[in-house]
Amino acid sequence: MTPHPLRWRILGFLGIAQLMLILDVTVVAIALPSMGADLDLSREALTWTVSAYTLTFGGLMLLGGRIADLAGAKRVMLTGLLIFTAASLVAGLAGSPGSLLGGRIAQGVGAALLSPAALSLVIGLFDGDERNRALGVWSALGGGGAALGVLLGGLITAGPGWPWVFYVNVPVGLIVAFVLARRLPSRSTPVSRTRLDLLGAALVTASTAAVILALIGAGDRGWLSPVTGLLVLAAALGYLAFVAWQRRTRAPLMDVRLLARRPVATGTFLILLATALMIAVFFLGTFYFQHARGFGALTTGLLFLPVAVATMLAAQLTGRLIGRLGARPPAMAGTAIAAVGMTLPALSLRTPAVLTGVVIAAAGTGVLFVVASATALGQVAPHESGIASGIVSTFHEFGASLGAAVVSSVAAASITGTTLAGFENAFLVAAVVAAVSVVIAGLLTPPRTTVEPAGARPVH
Repeated sequence: MTPHPLRWRILGFLGIAQLMLILDVTVVAIALPSMGADLDLSREALTWTVSAYTLTFGGLMLLGGRIADLAGAKRVMLTGLLIFTAASLVAGLAGSPGSLLGGRIAQGVGAALLSPAALSLVIGLFDGDERNRALGVWSALGGGGAALGVLLGGLITAGPGWPWVFYVNVPVGLIVAFVLARRLPSRSTPVSRTRLDLLGAALVTASTAAVILALIGAGDRGWLSPVTGLLVLAAALGYLAFVAWQRRTRAPLMDVRLLARRPVATGTFLILLATALMIAVFFLGTFYFQHARGFGALTTGLLFLPVAVATMLAAQLTGRLIGRLGARPPAMAGTAIAAVGMTLPALSLRTPAVLTGVVIAAAGTGVLFVVASATALGQVAPHESGIASGIVSTFHEFGASLGAAVVSSVAAASITGTTLAGFENAFLVAAVVAAVSVVIAGLLTPPRTTVEPAGARPVH
């Protein structure tokens, strides 16, 4: 297959579309104090402003990936982009907690269509070592873009105000949609008439919602409270029902055997870990700098600029080296670097220690993002590219939801301003998780990352 002559330019515009989705996690995170003051949001409502988006995004991602496989990645990506753009306008106009959360949920729906379709297009446009480099760019946009979101959020919140963190998506989304509609290659294979597994999507989304709800409330009710236990039990039963239904239905949302493949299992674990740690950095960092140190949104955003640079550089370097090193060494190195970074603020909450720690941790997550994508997507069949991209993207958003929920609960007292001990505890939890994951990554990650020969994958 002849490579598409405009593939790198198309990657740039797809990257901008994906960047919008990533920015809307951290650009909102830094604006949370201002949103909370204007709309009178409680701590749980503040957390749900992040988690309502990431949960809807992640919960519907498998459905979005499946739709991309059936209807064509280009069509689904453009539809998702337009839904996300319209929902951004709704969120910006919000005058109450309910309307804000409604806009965030609608953004998540659009993102769930856009993200797996866009990633499917990326892995279809590139082959061999070029694919690793393209995934390095994609991962750099994800991790570094999240950090840039803090800077952008600070600039916007300190300037025209928090509604503009949503308004800015509108012109950008319309321009990107127009360009990609003209330049993206059309699907060369006929559209399938297979029906969609809506019940499977409902089961996996509801189960994940139960887990997130349990974690968010654990900071107030207690980690061992009956309500927390019942929610976790309900989630476990829901996931079991999802697996049973996938094995029974004629048109499953996904082949659950995909998760049993070592590369896919490794990729999903690493993407979950990397995103949870990344969100911990941004959630804790923004509240620490603004609440504990009294910095404004703009100053906080500027402090996160080196975080963006570290993430992008680490991702780009990993994308170039993973073909020679294999997946295992960078996977272990990334988790170890993240552990070291999280340890520094756990030991000292002085501003230089916190800033240095989050920069180091961000570099570690940048490595993990590339390893996760290259490992999980390197060997999937062409007809599985959409759902495989959906799996990776799903666990990305699940990690964001889990990370925000856990650190919000552990650091609850510090977020409300009564003590700094919650910040120390939350950073310590993140450091321990990363340290334990070094061993898990070493055992789980294949020693080499195998990619398909050039031409093995069609362009959607």
